[in-house]
Amino acid sequence: MKRIILLFFLLFNIVLQGQRKYAADRYFKEFAYKKSAALYKRLYDRGDKSYLVLSRLGDSYYYTASYEKAEEVYEELTTIYEGTTTPEHLFRYAQVLKINGKVKDSDTWLLKLKEVKNNDSRVLDLVSNKDYFITYTNMPKTYVHIHNISVNTKYSDFSGFLRENDFYFWSTRPSGKNDELYSWNNQPYLNVYQSKQKIAGEEEVIDVDDTEKVVSINSKYHDSNLVITKDGETAYFTRANHRNGMSGVDKQGTAHLKLLKAKKSQDGWGEIKEVPFNNKSYSVGHPALSEDEKTLFFVSDKPGGYGGTDLYKVSIEENGSFGKPENLGPRINTEGREMFPFLINEKLFFASDGHIGLGALDIFESKLEGEEYGDPVNLGSPVNSSLDDFGFILNKEGTAGYFSSNRKGGKGDDDIYSFRVYHCKGGINGVVSNTKTGDPVGNVTVRLLNKKGEPVSEQKTQEDGSYNFAEVDCEKDFIVVASKDDFKSAQNNLTMADIDQEKLQSNLTIEPLIIEDQIVINPIFFDYGSYQVREDATYELENVVSVMKNHPNMIIKIESHTDSRGTFSFNKKLSDQRAKATRDYIISRGIAPNRIESAKGYGESQPIKDCSKQKCTESDHQGNRRSYFYIVSE
Repeated sequence: MKRIILLFFLLFNIVLQGQRKYAADRYFKEFAYKKSAALYKRLYDRGDKSYLVLSRLGDSYYYTASYEKAEEVYEELTTIYEGTTTPEHLFRYAQVLKINGKVKDSDTWLLKLKEVKNNDSRVLDLVSNKDYFITYTNMPKTYVHIHNISVNTKYSDFSGFLRENDFYFWSTRPSGKNDELYSWNNQPYLNVYQSKQKIAGEEEVIDVDDTEKVVSINSKYHDSNLVITKDGETAYFTRANHRNGMSGVDKQGTAHLKLLKAKKSQDGWGEIKEVPFNNKSYSVGHPALSEDEKTLFFVSDKPGGYGGTDLYKVSIEENGSFGKPENLGPRINTEGREMFPFLINEKLFFASDGHIGLGALDIFESKLEGEEYGDPVNLGSPVNSSLDDFGFILNKEGTAGYFSSNRKGGKGDDDIYSFRVYHCKGGINGVVSNTKTGDPVGNVTVRLLNKKGEPVSEQKTQEDGSYNFAEVDCEKDFIVVASKDDFKSAQNNLTMADIDQEKLQSNLTIEPLIIEDQIVINPIFFDYGSYQVREDATYELENVVSVMKNHPNMIIKIESHTDSRGTFSFNKKLSDQRAKATRDYIISRGIAPNRIESAKGYGESQPIKDCSKQKCTESDHQGNRRSYFYIVSE
């Protein structure tokens, strides 16, 4: 990320005083990475290629988004100190390679982590998902009309919290002539701002206006990440303490992030207090509420976690007290950084650089499975990019939202982007009719399947044979299958276009299997001179089996006929063998033998086309080789 995000979130604390061995070291520990980069570069140019200088020079470039310079330094670091490079510097080298478009090289270096830390989840993630980059850059259309909102400035602006039509975000923009500047970047401190949502343009993109500072929340120093309860009476937010501000400075002089709780008052927000699980030795922040508001989620770098920063949750009791914080575990947390939680519809969204992604921080989604959250899924492009993407939120309907990014083409250090959730729907309708009569057929089961054959929806036709699937996703392939007892099934393949509320008509005709006193199927064919039931014949015979199972008391008789080639006696015997082979197949499918009254062959005595009186084609001969299934009784 760029400066303020690196300052406030990347390392998740603000160093105000540390051991000052020399100026470069001092600036590095104060997160003044541009200044530390210049000084470490001078040491490097004078021949100092110690691990300390190279690693901190690379880190200084990395933390100020100078990724090409960082790549050069990390390359030299991993070459000189091959075999002793720390896992985190191997990881950062892999990250800058990916950010710089060298995905294959990035994967190669990430795999080297296995040599020094064979159980690193970031490596295991890559091994199990080698095609991740192609997959994540070709995700199904979900998030559309991505828009750089109008309130973004050349400073750092990032989201965010949405309550009704009020949008809250955090920014380092100047708010007055006498703003106190933070010495590290000569910019104002982070403040909480409030805006109103609006719809703009022909594409109805989401934007905001009427921005104002939330005075009652903001202090002299960094304030951000505000969330408010549904009743509007309680707020939680993050504050970075100053050495001369609230207590909470550790032994090294580091003032960590704190999670604060506030109550609504006549003048805005008051009764601001720390939550009891803050600690002066580590940071706690980035609050998010569960939908029932009985659980508070947050981010911390407290000891005992899995990586740089982890996601935690803590119960909120009815009296307002808190339970014991719990780590969300290794399915969510990695050796990297997990932050910016957001919850809606039993889904957890968060940013991470530990789960494999397209660049630096990527946004992930995890669905609630029982009491725990499942394996995170990368949201992919266009939400995620080669740089940092974070701060994902949705409105309560799940139809639109915001995220933040320092991707190319923005207005400042970090920008806020709005989006809409792609909910294109269409309809598939039609009429099912009888192939023989043309009449509509009611009570037909019509199933809608996806291209894999998996069921999507099912319904019965009305008396007029009509059906209607009203809510069908756009840009997908479907199969419509119509089936009814004593009819052959029919199906159509369809593709929905990218047009909201498109209506596709798919009429189907189903062929009756019972006509008068026969079970009518397509001819079952035998090879010339053979009575073995062919594989293609079994498909047709299954229709006979189906009818007989639908009518448990039905009794049939089978007649088989041959063509006129061969002797009369040979054909008589062959047709009889074919009839009995047909009978035996039907019995093998679970039909009782006594339900087949007879299976008899008639040879060439009853041809459809008399080939003794005219010249017959091969098709004519094959037509004479046929079987009939007469219904004797039901």
